[in-house]
Amino acid sequence: MMKLDINQRTILEGRYLQRDEAGRVVETPEELFWRVARAVASAEARFGADAKQVGSWAQRFFTLMSNFDFLPNSPTLINAGRELGQLAACFVLPVEDSIESIFETLKEAALIHKSGGGTGFNFSRLRPKGDPVQSTGGVASGPVSFMRIFNAATEEIKQGGVRRGANMGILQADHPDILEFIASKDQEGAFRNFNISVALKDEFLTAVKRDKEYPLVFKRKVYRTLPARQIFDEITRHAYKNGEPGVIFIDAVNRANPTPALGDIEATNPCGEQPLLPYESCTLGSVNLLQMIQGMSVAWDKLREVVHLAVRFLDNVIEINSFPTPEIAAATRRSRKIGLGVMGWADMLYSLEIPYDSDGALDLAEEVASFIIEEARAASRALAGERGPFPSWAGSVYHPELPLRHATLTTIAPTGSVSGIAGVSPGIEPVFALSYTRTVLDGKKLLMVDKVFLGYLRAGFSEAQRETILNAVYLNGTLQETHEVPEQTRKIFKTALEISPQWHLKTQAAFQKYVDNAVSKTVNLPQTATEADVAAIFREAHALGLKGLTLYRTGSRKEQPLTPLVNCPPCQEN
Repeated sequence: MMKLDINQRTILEGRYLQRDEAGRVVETPEELFWRVARAVASAEARFGADAKQVGSWAQRFFTLMSNFDFLPNSPTLINAGRELGQLAACFVLPVEDSIESIFETLKEAALIHKSGGGTGFNFSRLRPKGDPVQSTGGVASGPVSFMRIFNAATEEIKQGGVRRGANMGILQADHPDILEFIASKDQEGAFRNFNISVALKDEFLTAVKRDKEYPLVFKRKVYRTLPARQIFDEITRHAYKNGEPGVIFIDAVNRANPTPALGDIEATNPCGEQPLLPYESCTLGSVNLLQMIQGMSVAWDKLREVVHLAVRFLDNVIEINSFPTPEIAAATRRSRKIGLGVMGWADMLYSLEIPYDSDGALDLAEEVASFIIEEARAASRALAGERGPFPSWAGSVYHPELPLRHATLTTIAPTGSVSGIAGVSPGIEPVFALSYTRTVLDGKKLLMVDKVFLGYLRAGFSEAQRETILNAVYLNGTLQETHEVPEQTRKIFKTALEISPQWHLKTQAAFQKYVDNAVSKTVNLPQTATEADVAAIFREAHALGLKGLTLYRTGSRKEQPLTPLVNCPPCQEN
């Protein structure tokens, strides 16, 4: 079991460790990992393993997690081996155009939120505001009004006691209520339990490029036409103003749909990295890339071993999962989608002394991502030989050449909490700042200082020099004005806002080439960015073949979970 610092312990105690009825923590981090390891290993007995073999797998899973080589998504850490037993993070639910369907979906979403999962919805099947409702003689209130009901319900459900409800709301660009949807989060605090994204088709972006009119349609009826550029400009304006809506390039998503015979994908999970069919869920997990280094190179043999073990772990999670509804259980088991991703990418680059905004980083990104998908498929193929392929394999893009246990294998998730447990940078994001404050669920503010950077200081500077450099970093969050550090080092230890949007996009595209699902990535923009910059980024993202994009301009919201330090007093090097 690796030594934990105060921040890691605070995150674990606040969200993950078991408590008694009085709210006292009654579980240690080591006990948590054993609880999860034993629960996940118990699935082996379903495939003929005896008690000794199950125990051996439990030991391997415990070592995998307790060394922080890999961590599963939060619901697995929270619920495995406990009564609730719901282990998946990502869900998509259908919303059909009837009161009965809408409120049935709301009930299912409540069950998911209670168990720790997040939900995605495409509201495009709901008739537009003002449309006649034949059954009542009234008029429809439109998708945005029902989103308010979903948002209010989510507000009342604190997931499993430790996670706030999260939703993704999606509307197609050709829905008659699209302009209302785009502006729905214009006021800060509105729809606080929703991320929103507009689903853009290739034909829409072509219409924008050619400055053509675009029809707004519901059930084949054209309600009106607008210049496509007007819709695009509204998306751009609101994204510039407060970071939303994001965009989903829905044709790119469906070109990569592994089971087209089951239907088109219309929605994703709350952070956009997991496209799913209606009622599907997905269990995620992330390899800690900082742990995959030996000397000044990637420890490929170790990475291979971790990937194979992680794929088996996630397959076992599907076996033991207690799904919220029978429909979700059936859809999930039909495709057996898992999402193996990474965390600690920026810290890996720091350790290998490779600038994030460099061709060397892009080359390594493609090498790492292609290696992971290749080994994950090898592991899935081996499991298909042991346990059988996923049930809908015969109608998938893999049939008949490639028998796999899982319809999808890789995803790049944001890993906000699990990377905090592991003490590394989240997902494939650059380090936000070398030091900053992070607000966690209970309102506590944690001082975060990048550990690789601290290791660099300890190795190369005296105590007095370290204090000078750290004080400058506490003040600025970066090294760029700290001339005690060599220029080449300042290039390596760049932070999110010091990296141009183009390098953010190139990094996302490099990983997306070798990721089955999608990539959660935020393009950070300085406060001085313009609406034209935002529009150019959206266009470039589509040209690069990305499946979706979120951007955030510094200072565009008053509330931010990550905040640079300003005049922070010296803090302990925990």
